[in-house]
Order: sequence, then C-alpha cells, then structure tokens
Amino acid sequence: MSYPPGPGNPYGQQPPQQPYGYPQQQPPAQPGYGYPTQPQPPYGAVPPQAQGPYGYGYPGGPAGPVPGMPPFASWGARVGATLIDFLVTGLVPMILIGIGYGQFIAALIDEADRCNATAGPCDPPAMPGGALALIGLGFVLSVLGGLFLCYREGKTGQTPGKKALGISVLRELDGRPLGFGMAFVRRLCHGLDGAACYIGYLWPLWDDKKQTFADKILNTVVVKVQ
Repeated sequence: MSYPPGPGNPYGQQPPQQPYGYPQQQPPAQPGYGYPTQPQPPYGAVPPQAQGPYGYGYPGGPAGPVPGMPPFASWGARVGATLIDFLVTGLVPMILIGIGYGQFIAALIDEADRCNATAGPCDPPAMPGGALALIGLGFVLSVLGGLFLCYREGKTGQTPGKKALGISVLRELDGRPLGFGMAFVRRLCHGLDGAACYIGYLWPLWDDKKQTFADKILNTVVVKVQ
C-alpha cells in the first residue's frame, strides 16, 4: 500500500537538507553517566599538592637538577653553617668536658708527684667528683644540642647555621624538609663522610649535585634559599 506525497504522508517527510559545502550540524553531546570528568593535566606534570615548598619535585626522584630547583649550596657555605652550629650547640659542652678532663689530669699529676716524693706504691686516683660532673654535664648538653639540630633541620630544613647563611637541606624527591627521623639518620650517616680521610665531606667540591655520601644515601640536597 502506498501513500501519496504530501503533508499527510508520515513516511514521506524528510529532514531539510543543508546546501552542499556547509558543515553538517552534529547533535549536542550527551553527558556521560556519573559525574562530569575533570580535565586531566598533561603527562608528567606534578600536581601542586605534590610539589615541595620551592615548587619542584617529581615522583620517582629526578635523575638530575629539576627545573625550578634552587641552586645547590656551595661547599664553603656548608662548612660555614657547620662552624656556626658548633659555636651555638657544641662550644659550651666541649669547654665543660675539657675542664673536667683537665681536673682529672691534674689529679693524676698530683698522685704521681706524691708517689715520687714518698717512694711508695702508686695507685691510679679516682676521678674527682667535680671533674666527673663537668664531663657528664658536657656530654648531656652535647646530646641535647645534636637533637636540637636534628629537630630544626628536620622540621624547617635549616639549623641556626644554615639559616644564617641562607641554605637548606631538603629531600631531592619533592623538595620538602626531611623530618626529624630522617634528619637524625642523616647525621649518623655523616660518620661515613668522615671515613677514609674525610673524603665524604670533600665530595661536594666536585659532585654535580654537591652531595656528601650521607646526602647520596638519603637522597637529600642542600640548596640556596636566599
């Protein structure tokens, strides 16, 4: 059965055709199921929440200097910061320990003189109580000073010496401070820097990232922040 052409023919109506050469109109895109998708960052980009305080850092750790990383601190600045830290936290304990051992040595000399004068038997003298107290106090202050340096370095990246010279020790992975535990381990690893004629402390003089052995073990860098 056929229908005549015309408005009454339901099968004969065709959508209007656009002239040739004009772009065909596409139906509006329908939103997908669920929440609308967010634009994705380009491959390799680091989200702001994953960046360190100085705006650099890549997951997995960089193989070389990262764009945007502050310049590495010089060897001289690191040595100067260490000297300042010693004056702040180590000088007084060393003086107390030195006085205590000085008193003990004086007691040994007095005992030797007494033995020579009396030609009697010589027994090693006991350490004087004052000398023992000074040595013990110096040791306690030295430990507390070291823990203070670890706390400041772990929390802010800067000890008093580093802050004075405008340098900071940070994680190479993301440019953030180390944290107390990692800063403490780094201080222990400096023992490797002192092995073999302190070659580890001199390594930043020719290393590309100016790292000591301790820095390489823990993936830390010392950078300029001022």
